Amino acid sequence: MTHAPPGEPTARPGSIVRVLPDVPALGRAFDYLVPDGMDGRVGVGSLVRIELQGRRVGGWVVGLDSRPPDGTVLRPLAKVTGWGPPPDLIALADWAAHRWAGRPVAFLRTASPPRAATGVPDRWDPSHPVPTTGDQVAEAAFDPIGGNTVRNPDRVSSDDAVVGDVAWAPRVVRLAPGADRLPLVLAACRRGHALIILPSVGEAEDLGVRLRRMGVPVAVMPDEWAQARGGATVVGARSAAWAPVVDLAAVLVLDEHDEAHKQEQTPGWHARDVVVERARRAGVPCVLASPCPSLEALELGPLVTPPRSVERQGWPVVDVVDRRQDDPGRSGLYSARLVDLLREGGRVLCVLNRKGRARLLACHACGGLARCEHCGGALIQSEPGTLVCLRDDTSRPTICAACGGTKMKLLRVGVNRAAEELAALANTEVIEVTGESSYLPDARVYVGTEAVLHQVHHADVVAFLDLDQELLAPRYRAAEEALALLARASRILGGRRRNGRLVLQTRLPDHEVIQAALHADPYRVAAVELERRRILGYPPATAMATLSGAVAEQYVEGIEGIDVLGPRDGTWLLRAPDHDTLLAALAAAPRPSGRMRLDVDPLRV
Repeated sequence: MTHAPPGEPTARPGSIVRVLPDVPALGRAFDYLVPDGMDGRVGVGSLVRIELQGRRVGGWVVGLDSRPPDGTVLRPLAKVTGWGPPPDLIALADWAAHRWAGRPVAFLRTASPPRAATGVPDRWDPSHPVPTTGDQVAEAAFDPIGGNTVRNPDRVSSDDAVVGDVAWAPRVVRLAPGADRLPLVLAACRRGHALIILPSVGEAEDLGVRLRRMGVPVAVMPDEWAQARGGATVVGARSAAWAPVVDLAAVLVLDEHDEAHKQEQTPGWHARDVVVERARRAGVPCVLASPCPSLEALELGPLVTPPRSVERQGWPVVDVVDRRQDDPGRSGLYSARLVDLLREGGRVLCVLNRKGRARLLACHACGGLARCEHCGGALIQSEPGTLVCLRDDTSRPTICAACGGTKMKLLRVGVNRAAEELAALANTEVIEVTGESSYLPDARVYVGTEAVLHQVHHADVVAFLDLDQELLAPRYRAAEEALALLARASRILGGRRRNGRLVLQTRLPDHEVIQAALHADPYRVAAVELERRRILGYPPATAMATLSGAVAEQYVEGIEGIDVLGPRDGTWLLRAPDHDTLLAALAAAPRPSGRMRLDVDPLRV
């Protein structure tokens, strides 16, 4: 038997409800009759089955007591599957469909339970009050606007939520990588049922265990959807932004800068923006916490920071290895400082964002680059004796196409070759780590792509072998992304008290990212990046979208009033002064039938 959540209205038998079918191509709702036997089982958000165009499909009830035209003959609901998103998420899905140029169905799928929820459990009562920590930054973050530790304290915008005479703006809290985030979590939980978003499911599960031990009623998404619908603090990764939270009292996003908060499939919604809008509608405080807040977050509300002395203690000791005078051909990737640290002992992580054995080779005889004869792209060496093109997946033996030479010199090594060289330098086994690595044996030295920072959780030294590759990446967010990597590495090392060392090998020692890590001051990056993006016309100074797919060119031809750049590699870049202008232009253009990918607010451009 399906039971309604307490306090929510339900439809009477014989009444008419409006149902949105789970068919994205339709994009509209239809009226259906509630048959006898469904008394108290159908409300806004209920998951139902309906007859549509000769087949039975799922859908969501999006309205009660609908009024169809006179004389209309309606079909009855075929089945009630269970309870789905509450009414506030139904309305939020309509907002998100406009914000990211998608369909409400995509968001309602995320907001629905992974399994049929035919009943809602009783609310959980905490076994004892949520403990306090005395952390002034955490308490100030959830206070009304005007706290003493808030920069720009009287900044109140139209995006602020207003409850009585108190305005709640999204707060941005800058916590050092080594700082404990639990005080912020507890400050949110003390207000009531909170919504807490983390970058990964694993982190959410760990936090759920910690909170339960403290007596806090917690539902960890997505598996505990029904408990969340009954009433509890909700903890989860990106999809938890659409979790049902009864009597929402506070919202907290941890590591707001992390790209994991952005949905990869279209519509490419961002968990940060979804929960900021949820908090605004509910009139509750929203806190965005990060060691290096994104520029988009800094535009949303005032910044709360700990004292400078406290923030410095949360960053590790940074060794900047200036390699401008080193001969690349002789010293390769490994500075004398790095070699000394490898031989001193302790666990060492080396980061090199290049997979394979060799990413760029040249003929030893004629100096010509190893390139593909079909597409002209660089050939890589994933294993000895074979050159492979990543573009068209063709391969050939290690032979120079220009002179026939068989001896190649490495211009840019990958992690596979780096592991061999580091093993010789450190005289110990070196474990290679990439995104495909599933099991990591215990070792003293690891080398890998940035995946190593997610799979190894403790180290004494983290060394970026070629940080300039990140600083000079051809992406408009390269500086932010590089600083995020340094913050991730710093969390593994802990604060200064743990004596961990962050080693940055670079030929750009004065770059703002390196100076920000060296001085434990992320604002050095934000200040430069804000001005740079304003000049170049990148977000948050503008609004952007990317467009690709079989019918993208037809769609582009109908877009007016905004900048259309491209195509480049089959992708168009759309740019407007703000989101309202961008979304209005996209909505006004005729949308052709066919496959197309439209990503609003792309992270990688």
